[in-house]
Amino acid sequence: MQLPGDPAEAFNRGNACLTAGDAAAAVAAFQSCLDLRPDHPATLFNLANAQSQAGQAVESAETLVRCLRRAPEFGAAHINLANVLLRLGMLDQARGFATSGVQLMPGSPDALLCLAGILHHAGDHAAAVSAYRMALHHAPGHGGAFSSLGNTLRAMGRMDDALAAHDHAIAAAPENTPDHAVFRFHRATTLLAAGVFAEGWSEYEWRWRRPGHPPRFATPPWQGEALDGRTILLHHEQGLGDTLQFVRYAPLVAEHGGSVILQVQPSLVRLLRPTPGVAQVVAHGEPLPPFDCHCPLMSLPLAFGTTLERIPAAPAYLHADPTRVARWNQHWHDCLPRHDGPRVGLVWAGLPNLDNWEARLIDQRRSLGPADLAGLACLPGVQFVSLQKDLSPPPIAGLEMIDGMAGMDDFADTAALVASLDLVISVDTSVAHLAAGLGRPVWLLSRYDGCWRWLRDRPDSPWYPTLRLYRQTRLHHWPEVIARVRDDLEGMVVRS
Repeated sequence: MQLPGDPAEAFNRGNACLTAGDAAAAVAAFQSCLDLRPDHPATLFNLANAQSQAGQAVESAETLVRCLRRAPEFGAAHINLANVLLRLGMLDQARGFATSGVQLMPGSPDALLCLAGILHHAGDHAAAVSAYRMALHHAPGHGGAFSSLGNTLRAMGRMDDALAAHDHAIAAAPENTPDHAVFRFHRATTLLAAGVFAEGWSEYEWRWRRPGHPPRFATPPWQGEALDGRTILLHHEQGLGDTLQFVRYAPLVAEHGGSVILQVQPSLVRLLRPTPGVAQVVAHGEPLPPFDCHCPLMSLPLAFGTTLERIPAAPAYLHADPTRVARWNQHWHDCLPRHDGPRVGLVWAGLPNLDNWEARLIDQRRSLGPADLAGLACLPGVQFVSLQKDLSPPPIAGLEMIDGMAGMDDFADTAALVASLDLVISVDTSVAHLAAGLGRPVWLLSRYDGCWRWLRDRPDSPWYPTLRLYRQTRLHHWPEVIARVRDDLEGMVVRS
């Protein structure tokens, strides 16, 4: 018989809570077990797992360190600590523990997959591919390994190899499983990055079958048919940049003979309210009027059969308020009376996405630091204007920057400022889409493993006629990109 003070009872209770998905109760049970049996490695290991599931990443890492002090050869603890450190963005430390875990468990697919994932996020793609292939040597039918391998190969630009890996992943997962939907989604983004739009948009619909991504509305989805007077809801589904990129389709939907309601993020409502053909713009979270059918904005390319040759790419489909633009032009005239060179808006960082570790790691790869920005210092004739919301320009000698974002309430305000500038230089974030949608010249600073929407190996974008891409040639390496930007800015000053 197990008594309430028995550590085995608390340990078993913790495991039962973990199995039931009650991470908070599992944490409490394992901590009770440790009160009775301090520093027991298995209990520390399970407590760390429960803490990780409860969203307590820092506490989980501390518990695993404590576990490894008691059991330094505990290979699974090395791997779990590596995974937690990865989620905390501590890539170098994560790589060290993952390497130790592989050494302690050389035939473990999980250990190899952990190391491979860390290598991928660190930008060591060749080593990641090697680790994924080693994992597949030990687990030949591992769909997750094939899918992750495909993502790394895509980041390297090896599209045919990436698609072959995704095909293996899909074949390994039964169609009605969550893994199958995830693997199909990864294949979709690879197809889109390769410019294979006809198949890519169709595959992209698998995003709605992934775990945690149910369709938001029960009305029938619109698939491009005549509306015949019906009311359709077009709704945002991902980030601000995605909404700005794909709202271009809203006037085309109206041409199908219906009434269009547009639901978008609150900060976009004023900007998008004048969109041609849109009867009403509603902020996300506000009550919606009745509608007969719906379509997510990022499903519109499929509904319109969009190919590379058929992208609706008007020079400008977003518009700033002319009165506000005139005020900015007057402001520049008053504040910079003797400046006749280009006014250049600058966005050097994206949102850190603190609640999503994968998005946070991507943001680390797309954002510039002060050392990178220093490459733009001492450029005579260029007036930089910060378009960075809630982030002050770093103090860099020779890089004078006007903060243009003070008092900005939403994207309608930002649009007026952008429309008064000669050029916007931006990392891959929403302001780049705003400026390009306004038809302003944009120089996009793209990370090496860039988003699928920018395709591969081309300096322009079929989505935006005024956008020029400056791509990294290797991950985390901005100096070469900034040097090219600087050269082109100097040429722009000479021509002005």
